[in-house]
Amino acid sequence: MTASDAPEENLAEVRALVAGAAASGAQLVLTPEVTNCVSASRRRQQEVLKTEAEDRVLAGLQEEASRHGLWLLVGSLALRGREPDARFVNRSFLLGPDGAIRARYDKIHMFDVGLTPEETFRESAAFAPGGAAVLAETPWGPLGMTVCYDLRFPALYRALAQAGARILAVPSAFSPVTGAAHWEVLLRARAIECGAFVLAPAQTGHHPVRGAVPRRGRQTHGHSLAVGPWGEVLADGGTAPGVSLVDLRLSEVDDVRARLPSLSHDRAFRAPDPTG
Repeated sequence: MTASDAPEENLAEVRALVAGAAASGAQLVLTPEVTNCVSASRRRQQEVLKTEAEDRVLAGLQEEASRHGLWLLVGSLALRGREPDARFVNRSFLLGPDGAIRARYDKIHMFDVGLTPEETFRESAAFAPGGAAVLAETPWGPLGMTVCYDLRFPALYRALAQAGARILAVPSAFSPVTGAAHWEVLLRARAIECGAFVLAPAQTGHHPVRGAVPRRGRQTHGHSLAVGPWGEVLADGGTAPGVSLVDLRLSEVDDVRARLPSLSHDRAFRAPDPTG
């Protein structure tokens, strides 16, 4: 999807996308990172972001999960956090077919990078990082919850896979610069290393700015991907908003892990001394 900085508009868009997926037979639906608000303006975020209990996008998607009787992974929502930390949280939710929240995950790794003079991000200045990996139970087996920049930290995915994850979720709003160079190869690498399905719904395109005064907009890479446990791309959503449908045969996870049991081959080793 191409979310704006207006949560109510985004809710209307994502409701329609979820309904379309449900009409096509989807049992598990995933949305991208920051489904409720994509903004480069801290002022705008202060104006529109709510707490979890107050967020209308979360409440609306709980209604959609219940209405259609499906599992819904809300890739993430930007939310107000807890005092005394004034920062927001970037939180992913897994909703059951009754609309209830079955799991929450706060993004651990913050996107603090300087890609180009125009592409500089300091996510930790506005968002508080999480501190715990989350493995959620689903009818298809355990699902590992991660968000975007987490993708660059393979130890997280290995820990989730070794704890039983058969599906790894990577909802994202990847930048065009890093997306073109690294998005697909990193997702395929995580699938191969873990012998797991990787599902990565993504924000795409130029994100509208709805504020009353001009604000800097955002652009994202798109290309929502589904990757199989052998590393093959099963679906690529391209750069247009919409729904990608894919059938997951979970027996492939068992087959790949039986043929290539690298998850059980860890060996202890001494790390190099950084002081030389």
